[in-house]
Amino acid sequence: IDVMLVLLVIFMITAPLLTEGVSVDLPQANAKPVDDQSEAPVVLTVDSSGAYYLNVGGDPENALDPPTVVARVAAVLLDRPKAAVMVRGDRNVEYGKVMAAMVLLQAAGAEKVGMVTESPPQER
Repeated sequence: IDVMLVLLVIFMITAPLLTEGVSVDLPQANAKPVDDQSEAPVVLTVDSSGAYYLNVGGDPENALDPPTVVARVAAVLLDRPKAAVMVRGDRNVEYGKVMAAMVLLQAAGAEKVGMVTESPPQER
């Protein structure tokens, strides 16, 4: 449970920084921010149709097939083994598609995979 909280916090901090690529409607979650990371994270986006987009190794707006995702992430992790690896899943995509994205990242060698969420609106 502690690991999941830490991952959630990491993603809450980095979510505002991840505005590139495909537009997705992120789920909301309450979490405290964490310290800024020196390296840009590896982010696999799953849009509402279930297509995969990666922010490294090519055009972040071109959909990728699963073998390409695994190959590109594995190449990045060989160069930067401590890179944070995250999934940005649209809130309307099937849960199974987001889990499949996490499995792809683990197959590429990611030891930890986090989820990017959006902070809920603040009440006044």
